[in-house]
Amino acid sequence: MTAVGLALAILLLGGLPIAFAFGLAAIVGLYFERLPFLNVASKMFAGLDSFVLLAAPFYIVAGELMNRGGISDRLIQLSTIVVGKVRGGTAYATIVASVLFAGISGTAIADIAALGQIFINSMPKEGYSKAFAAALVTAGSIIGPIIPPSVIMVLYAAVADVSVLRLFLGGVVPGLLLGVACAVVVFVKGVKGGLPRSSMTVAAAERPKALREGLLVLTLPGFIIFGTLSGVFTPTEAGGIAVVYAIFLGTFVFRHLDLAGLFAAFRAAARLTAALFLLIAAVEIVNFVLILGGIEDWTREILSVFREHPTLFMISCVAAFLIIGLALDAGPALLLLSPILLPLSRQMGIDDIHFSMVMIVSTTLGLISPPVGVCLFVACKIGDISLSTLWGELKYFFYAEIGVILLLVFFPVLSTGLPDLVRP
Repeated sequence: MTAVGLALAILLLGGLPIAFAFGLAAIVGLYFERLPFLNVASKMFAGLDSFVLLAAPFYIVAGELMNRGGISDRLIQLSTIVVGKVRGGTAYATIVASVLFAGISGTAIADIAALGQIFINSMPKEGYSKAFAAALVTAGSIIGPIIPPSVIMVLYAAVADVSVLRLFLGGVVPGLLLGVACAVVVFVKGVKGGLPRSSMTVAAAERPKALREGLLVLTLPGFIIFGTLSGVFTPTEAGGIAVVYAIFLGTFVFRHLDLAGLFAAFRAAARLTAALFLLIAAVEIVNFVLILGGIEDWTREILSVFREHPTLFMISCVAAFLIIGLALDAGPALLLLSPILLPLSRQMGIDDIHFSMVMIVSTTLGLISPPVGVCLFVACKIGDISLSTLWGELKYFFYAEIGVILLLVFFPVLSTGLPDLVRP
């Protein structure tokens, strides 16, 4: 087990792609455990042999199609109508757009790439600093993997053996709370007089169309949730239907998606799917080696310490997730830790959805934490600013979102209330 951890640390610090680093670290572990390397092929196949995983490519394709289908401008117009011309209105519109866009894209990278191009470059023209605009879009981007449909939740469900639909429902309130946390930071800055009034407007004659098209876009996540709740189709089947619906909206309704855009979406989705599935397969080998290396003895020791203190256990996990996020992205962290920690939480009587949401939100925060948060580099590139300049504004949003995680820890109903209420 020590050999795997040491090899993984060395390979990651050496700059090797994460999937290859996990795979090679696992091979090192197999060598020290004197196990045949044939386990590599069998365990990689076992890691991908899941019906739930079939949903991931569909949601990725649907998100890519919607991103290229002209939805960004429509959601921004809808956000502008909702917020109005208040002080800091464009900042609030950015948050609303992040929440709405999260229900379409399912990933943080898609959110910041689409909204960042618009808001990071346009907000300084109204008097906002570029660093503040970039920080706001970056902080809002992590709402993408939380509000359903979420690609990372599909992957997590496959590895952790948790209901995808219950995860989707459990992410609604935490995702909205992250948006509220960002809005609180904007409000405080506005009270201090640091924000201008919005100059973004939608002409009265264009409002009915903007509302109609914006709400039409939002039917996609609603269609997925209500369709699965009603039993018409499974979450996996819903992904395929979402792809067809996204093609219909982008091609025939908005007329913004042509054949070239369609193939570009499929290519981008294929690359992302291949990378994610390779990572899942590699992590499966690592988990196999860790189990053989005695990880269960380590987990039993943890259980003996925290058995009577489940809340303290969750707070310790949050601290660990935030530290791990400094070096590892959310996907690899979730895939590696969930098979180890979720059984522990069950033995302590912690609800699966409660612990899962705390884990997902905490590790997702790693996407915006230095030094390796991928969303940070996207924002810095779009805004042409340094990482230190961005962090100077982003840290306030980061602390506010940590506050949301603590709320999730101490108030389980925020995660479990909606899944328990609906009872699919």
